[in-house]
Amino acid sequence: MRHALEHADLPTGELDTALRGGPFHVALRAAIAARGLPLQRVQHHLSRHGVKVGVTSLSYWQQGARRPQRPESLRAVRALEEILKLPDESLIRLLAESDPHGEADTPAGRSYRSLVEAAGVLDRLRAELDRPADSGLHTLGHHECVRIGAGRELVAREAHHIVRAHRDGVDRFLVVHRGDPGCAPHETGVRALENCRTGRVRRDQDAGVLVAELLFDTRLRAGDTFLFRYAVEDGTAEATHEYLHHFDAPGGQYALQVRFDAAALPVRCRRFTQHSPEAPRSARQELPVTGPHHCAHVVEPRIRPGIVGIAWDWPR
Repeated sequence: MRHALEHADLPTGELDTALRGGPFHVALRAAIAARGLPLQRVQHHLSRHGVKVGVTSLSYWQQGARRPQRPESLRAVRALEEILKLPDESLIRLLAESDPHGEADTPAGRSYRSLVEAAGVLDRLRAELDRPADSGLHTLGHHECVRIGAGRELVAREAHHIVRAHRDGVDRFLVVHRGDPGCAPHETGVRALENCRTGRVRRDQDAGVLVAELLFDTRLRAGDTFLFRYAVEDGTAEATHEYLHHFDAPGGQYALQVRFDAAALPVRCRRFTQHSPEAPRSARQELPVTGPHHCAHVVEPRIRPGIVGIAWDWPR
């Protein structure tokens, strides 16, 4: 049986206020502090309830960096109410009210499962084009500009690549675009802007993936450098909350700029990195949206394998 808030172990000041008014992460932090339990002990108690949650996730929850939403995470929250001797539904109620500044424990539309499924589709489309996973190109510089429209949708993105061939005979580059939930790949397109032209294009509607060849009209030798630009035009999906790029190999500089329409400005913007799609997000940093063009950007001097991205929150 769970204990009421007036249990002697719990002060009725700060914790009582946090449980009444939230937000969730403040109430959770106050409850853990009131019980005097380190996160390792909280994790141990959860495991005794048959729930597995990492110390890192617990830390993110009480910092407000993430918000539990998956079924296993919600089981953990209900167990926490018992472990921390809180009233029934006290933390769950605060979650239902939702903290707009916290991230879900798996971002909408970018779950690990969906990324794995998209990777399988990409392998199939690459095979249809008879293109190996190794493009034969090393990235020296990669600059992207993503444009968000008045409807909060990803309208387009433009990319400028500086590459060096590491084998003879390389004459093309494979563009991959994975749209947001609700996108229509058959209505999206790739435009060659400089030093390339569009070749074959393949699409998968279910995964929201587009793959297109960019032809260089020249064959590079090992050691040759090459510059090219292209744009992907989309604008078919639902409101987007982030843009990320997944790198398989190390390289040179990467710069990402997100440009928001003046009619759709976010209330908060932040950068993040991940070692892999299933890993927790780290290196979070608040980003200003600056200038008359309403842009936020990140610059990585050296590309490392993993994910770099920008996420944002829309006003309600």
